[in-house]
Amino acid sequence: MRVLGIESSCDETGLALYDTEAGLLAHALHSQVAMHAEYGGVVPELASRDHIRRVLPLLKRVLAEAGVELKDIDAIAYTQGPGLAGALLVGASIASGLAQALGKPTVGIHHLEGHLLSPLLSDPKPAFPFVALLVSGGHTQLMRVDGVGRYELLGETVDDAAGEAFDKTAQLLGLGYPGGPALSRLAEQGDAYRFKLPRPMLNSHNLDFSFAGLKTAALTLVRKEGLDAAADIAAGFQAAAVDVLAAKCLTALKQTGLKRLVVAGGVGANRSLRSRLDAEAEQKRFAVFYPPLALCTDNGAMIAFAGAMRLTEAQSRDGRFTVKPRWDLSTLAAPAA
Repeated sequence: MRVLGIESSCDETGLALYDTEAGLLAHALHSQVAMHAEYGGVVPELASRDHIRRVLPLLKRVLAEAGVELKDIDAIAYTQGPGLAGALLVGASIASGLAQALGKPTVGIHHLEGHLLSPLLSDPKPAFPFVALLVSGGHTQLMRVDGVGRYELLGETVDDAAGEAFDKTAQLLGLGYPGGPALSRLAEQGDAYRFKLPRPMLNSHNLDFSFAGLKTAALTLVRKEGLDAAADIAAGFQAAAVDVLAAKCLTALKQTGLKRLVVAGGVGANRSLRSRLDAEAEQKRFAVFYPPLALCTDNGAMIAFAGAMRLTEAQSRDGRFTVKPRWDLSTLAAPAA
């Protein structure tokens, strides 16, 4: 089965073609970062309009790279939510229109489920069950995953997500938007031990996260020390965030008794986090899995793959669609047998 995936939940337009026998055939991505940087954050209306401009050219590119014609697609998966309502509607409506024209089924995919399952596109890939850390600009959650659609929320952030805290701290340091990757690069030049930054909820005896206090502590340092200390502040901030993320992952593995950890989402590309978890895995004898670096951010490949895993004969073919700007991942059901 060849499944076309369309991702348009926020500020990246992603399309991909996944074959259940041959694997990922092709994927293409357009990021709107440069457009939104002028405003210091995502402008929803501009995001929606840009998705409209990008989807069909990206579709042509994916088909050309895969050597597949449009009529050879068997199904279309699209991001149904959560995300920006207008942006979601672009992907959903184009998926529905294509499906109607081709007489093919569609399936709406939860954006976070796409991230959650994306490490299954890597080699080696994890087997179920596993603990998953979803860590991105909008979400920080720990999940127990027993299969597709079988998710148990173990803990989540009570305020800022980790990626959001990275981006906001980067702005404090004058690194622009989005600043998470720039902060990580700057941190490599700094002394992580110069300033003592808090590790919020490190000893909370649960699996929840909080990063707002860490961001505020960085703000206090910027005001006190100035930007001459930016590299050291960045290094201290990153070390604190990684400490918390790693500690919570270890606790989740211990509480569940599982020996496999999956890390997904944009912050999952952070080299410091990966290095720390790899070292912990070697020392404590568990396995850790990541999606390929190119698939850590929002992308169509994860949507196509999740769609392939969920498509069944019972899937609706009438062309109607909805989007869900707010959608709790734990409410998803397993696909029909």
